[in-house]
Amino acid sequence: METNLNTKIYNADIYLRLSKEDGDKEESDSITNQKELIYEYLKSRDDIRIHEVRVDDGYSGVNFERPAFQQMLEDIKSGEVDCVVTKDLSRFGRNHIEVGKYLEKIFPYLGVRFIAINDNYDNVLNEGQTDNIIIPFKNLINDAYCRDISIKIRSNLEVKRNKGDFVGAFAPYGYRKLETDKNKLEIDEEAAEVVRHIFRMYLQGKSAYKIAESLNREDILTPMDYKKEHGSAFYTGFKKNPRSEWSHVHVLRILSNQVYTGTLIQGKDTTPNYKVKKKVKKEQSKWSKVDDAHEAIIPAADFCNVQELLKMDTRTGTAQEKVYHLSGVVRCGDCGGNMVRKTVPSGHKKFVYYVCGNHKADKEICSSHSINAGNLEESVLLLLNKQIESVTDIDNILRKLKEIQHQNGELSKRNRQVVKKKEEIQKYCNLRLDLYEDYKDGLITKEEYMELKENYGKRIQAAEQGLEVLEEGIELLMAGSGHTCSWINEFKKFGYLESLSREVVVSLIDKIFVYEKKDKERYPRIKVCFKYMEEFEVALSLIEDISSNTAQGTGEKGEAGHGKNKQEN
Repeated sequence: METNLNTKIYNADIYLRLSKEDGDKEESDSITNQKELIYEYLKSRDDIRIHEVRVDDGYSGVNFERPAFQQMLEDIKSGEVDCVVTKDLSRFGRNHIEVGKYLEKIFPYLGVRFIAINDNYDNVLNEGQTDNIIIPFKNLINDAYCRDISIKIRSNLEVKRNKGDFVGAFAPYGYRKLETDKNKLEIDEEAAEVVRHIFRMYLQGKSAYKIAESLNREDILTPMDYKKEHGSAFYTGFKKNPRSEWSHVHVLRILSNQVYTGTLIQGKDTTPNYKVKKKVKKEQSKWSKVDDAHEAIIPAADFCNVQELLKMDTRTGTAQEKVYHLSGVVRCGDCGGNMVRKTVPSGHKKFVYYVCGNHKADKEICSSHSINAGNLEESVLLLLNKQIESVTDIDNILRKLKEIQHQNGELSKRNRQVVKKKEEIQKYCNLRLDLYEDYKDGLITKEEYMELKENYGKRIQAAEQGLEVLEEGIELLMAGSGHTCSWINEFKKFGYLESLSREVVVSLIDKIFVYEKKDKERYPRIKVCFKYMEEFEVALSLIEDISSNTAQGTGEKGEAGHGKNKQEN
């Protein structure tokens, strides 16, 4: 075809875009199909020459911060290009406001010809009234379509998260996606063993800094390098060295990640809408949390102990690799402040003791509460072994009572008590609700209304506390011999202790209180608050109750009193 000498020749960038996020159908809208359609169209257009083909594959049409699109704009600004050709308006963009701005303001101002083939739009050839109505309407439809797809995707992801499906791009370190179901996680044993190693070291008293140093010495790959070495397309702009090193940040991130207990927490952040891609944090109450979504790497009890340790102000000594056994656990029995460990040299010896931190800072606040560190640890060890022995006795008694409680129908009896207690709570709740109607109808005075409301509130609270005790007892009975009672196993797994360790202290002890010596006391009095004391008391009460019922039925004294006496001693 011959070229008319009066016809302007346009230098054009061909623009192609595809995004699953916009709901694009790959078969009809593939990059190849778009390119072939445009090339076929340009065969009959001798007034247009191709400058470059610009491709944004995998970029949403809502946002115009796309690399190829920005390159095309640079071509236009430099004067190299004065024409843009695309398959249709939806390939150019799906934000009707931004698309309208380019078509009605930017391109006309810069003298750019714009062609959308399937929409039969060419701003040089079509300047009639019809286009001024139809084109904005088509842009609005494209925008609405993108909004509809965005809502469907968000809804679908929310359903998946609430079901316990993993929707992240990359599995957390220690896990991998199942080959048969990419929304499910399974343990990656090689990385999982590193996670266990990190938790063990921290529970044994190593700081996050020391753990990172240890991992680097052992030449263990960081999570990022591990993912890359195992074929993941993981990328971060923060990596600068050929191979990264572990830092305390890596360690703390692993130690605080609840995913290792089998709990999946997702949806922590979101975007305001489908047009704004900036991430914003969601309130914690709106996070999606599903327990037992996958197999755990770390026991829940160990994870909880680690979280408590992370909150403590525990520091290692200058020559120490590990945290002291009792760091962060010892408190002043009078002011509640932390007890500080001090070392005082005397001749060729060193005396180590604990003093009240508040007294150390200001002697007016509290007295010293000084106690020898060795004596304190010996006393704590003695009390720990007694508590372990008491818990073991409870476990043995529960074994013996297992058969008794089945014979006597103890579980059925307690289930009936639970039903009655719930009915009692509901009764008082209904009575409290009816009070307002009585007050409105003038049947009772305001003072009577307030008094009765408070009275019913107290009864509801008492009944709820009773229900909680009953339900804990049922849980203990159903556990049988104690093999499924995690708190019993926490004590039993350590057995008789020859010496203290950081791990046993953080696993079994909540707080240690040191009280100032009284006039006739040789040593300061200490109080050890063990973990799981509420469960311990429920177990004792349960044993006493069942034993009492059994003794009444047989005329004999039950064995359960042995466990109770042990605890009191």
